[in-house]
Amino acid sequence: MKKVLLGLLAVVAVCSCSEKKEAGTKAPIRVSTLTVSPEVTSNAQTYVGIVEESEGTAVSFTGMGVVRRVLVSEGQAVGRGQLIAEMDDTQARNLLSGAEAQMAQANDALQRYGMLHDNGSLPEAQWVEIQSKVAQAKSQLEVARKNLADCRLTAPVGGIVGQKMVKAGETALPSQAVVTILDISSVKVKVSIPEAEVNGIGTNTKTDITVDAIGRQTVGGRIEKGVTADPLTHTYDVRIAVANPDRRLLPGMVASVVFRGDGTTGTGRLLLPVTSVQRSADGSLFVWTVGKDSTAHRAKVVTGSTSGNDIAITDGLSSGQRVITEGYQKLSEGSRVVY
Repeated sequence: MKKVLLGLLAVVAVCSCSEKKEAGTKAPIRVSTLTVSPEVTSNAQTYVGIVEESEGTAVSFTGMGVVRRVLVSEGQAVGRGQLIAEMDDTQARNLLSGAEAQMAQANDALQRYGMLHDNGSLPEAQWVEIQSKVAQAKSQLEVARKNLADCRLTAPVGGIVGQKMVKAGETALPSQAVVTILDISSVKVKVSIPEAEVNGIGTNTKTDITVDAIGRQTVGGRIEKGVTADPLTHTYDVRIAVANPDRRLLPGMVASVVFRGDGTTGTGRLLLPVTSVQRSADGSLFVWTVGKDSTAHRAKVVTGSTSGNDIAITDGLSSGQRVITEGYQKLSEGSRVVY
């Protein structure tokens, strides 16, 4: 009987010890963490730009007259030497006919009086006068031919017709643009840069350019900087060369331009979410950190300015420490955590 009683007592003692051991072991608390690192900011700047043609040429007649027809339309691709428009050439043809008749008369006189001159029976002064009339007739004939040729307007360069300013039936004036021809095999993106920032941009500054109208992202080329500021906005015009082999980038399109600068700079600040900073009973601020043994520990901190949802930690933490950002409500000093 005694042996049975002692056995029961031993079993009860073992069970009691096992229950105490299990009660003293708690499951780790799941948390979210963040490794602290110095804030890094990029010196890249973003601006809005406008696409421009690389070169624009205004094409016009050299004389005045009524335009008979215009053979191109806006947006049409034209090649160098292609016929653009024609002007009524009736008057020019009449002048050419008169000049040709004078030329024929002068040549006839030169031939007839030439024999007399060779025989010595024509005064030298009269012979010089005949030669002068031939030269004058030749000059007038060349002018008449050019006037007739100028009634046809051809493209001096290849490109895209930008604007058509004169229509058939209208009177064209000398040097009045009939059409503009734009070279868009490459384009330029014009950006207005504030005077305080223009010195940070060089001819080889790297740029990223996005044109939403055609869904294109490209890298800009060489940069041209203006030297005259806008008197009202105090900005300088900067133009960035952009390749455009398929000619889809058109003048007037809006572009987003990012000047990448020379890289990134570190501010030295340590940023944490504002919600991860707690206040203790004595009013001091602290955060929960994770030790190497995966246990939670309080760390007093000194905070600085806020930036959006983050707050700067000026003292109490060092780069590389792991801070608990979520799940800290159930923690106590030394609690085991998993993340």
